[in-house]
Amino acid sequence: MMNQQPLVSVALCVYNGEKYLELQLDSILNQDYQNLEVIAVNDCSKDNSQAILESYVERYSNLKVFNNEKNLGYVKNFERAITLCEGKYIALSDQDDIWHPQKISKQVAAIGDAVLIYHDSEFIDEEGNSLNKNVSDILNLYEGDSPLPFLFMNCVSGHAILFDNKLIEYALPFNPQFFHDWWLAFVAGNVGSVKVIREPLVKYRQHTTNTIDILESKRDMAVEKPNELLDKKAWAVYCGTFNGQYSEYIKRITRLVRRDLSFFSKLQLYYLMLKHKREFQYISKSPLKRQAKDIKTLVFGIHK
Repeated sequence: MMNQQPLVSVALCVYNGEKYLELQLDSILNQDYQNLEVIAVNDCSKDNSQAILESYVERYSNLKVFNNEKNLGYVKNFERAITLCEGKYIALSDQDDIWHPQKISKQVAAIGDAVLIYHDSEFIDEEGNSLNKNVSDILNLYEGDSPLPFLFMNCVSGHAILFDNKLIEYALPFNPQFFHDWWLAFVAGNVGSVKVIREPLVKYRQHTTNTIDILESKRDMAVEKPNELLDKKAWAVYCGTFNGQYSEYIKRITRLVRRDLSFFSKLQLYYLMLKHKREFQYISKSPLKRQAKDIKTLVFGIHK
C-alpha cells in the first residue's frame, strides 16, 4: 500500500531541456512505486521547458515545479532541488534520460542499511537507440564502505543515485567546482555504505550537449580513465577536508600531491597508495596484477 511505502523524492533539474523532457517526465511519473514526489527545478531555461513542466503539473498532483530567479548552474541547482525534497529517500534525475518503470521500487527494496544505492545504466544515442554498452562494460561498479575508490575515479553517476536523506547533513552544501555525484559517493563511503544494483535501470542518453559524457564524446569526471594525479589535485585536496574514515590517510596523500614532488616524496606517495591499492584502483578495469604498476606509473609520471 502507498501509505506503507517511504516517500521517495525525485530531484529533477531542468535547463533548456525541451527536446527530451517529456520522455523523461513520462518515465518518472509512471514508475510502479506509488509514494513518489517529483521536485523539478527550472534553472532559467530559455526554451519551452517551463511550459512543458506546467502542462504536466496540471495532470500530476505529485509534481512540484520551482523556478530559479537566476541561473545557478547544474551543481547548485541540484543542491536546491535536494533541499526542497521531503522524502525519506531522494533520487536524482537529469532531463534527457529514460527510466526503467521499476527503477525506484528496485532501489528502495535493495538499499537496506546503506546510505546510497546506484545501478548500472545502458547507453543510448540522441535518438534513443541502444549503443549496446553499459557503464559496467567500462568500469567496475563499487559496492562497500570505503571512500578510497572515489578519490581519483568514480563510477556513480547522478541519474543512477538514490540516497537516504540523512546523507544531506554530511554532503551539503555542494562545492560548485566539483561534480555533486562524485561528492555524494565519496561522502557516502565515509559515513556509511554504498550498494549497487547490477542491472541497467536507466537508458542513459549520450549527446554533445550532455553535462556528463561517459563514452568520451564529451567531458566526464563521472566515468573516465585515470588521469595523472595532478589533474585531480584540487578534487583530492577537497576530499581531504572531509573528516571521515580514512581522513588522515587521504590528507597524507593530498599533502604530498599538493607540493612539487621530489623523488623521495614520490616514493612516499607510491607506498602510501599501494597500501590500499585494491580499493584505490577498484573502479579501473585493469587486472589486479597490474594495479601496483599502474600506481607506479601514476605517481612517478608526475613531472611538476
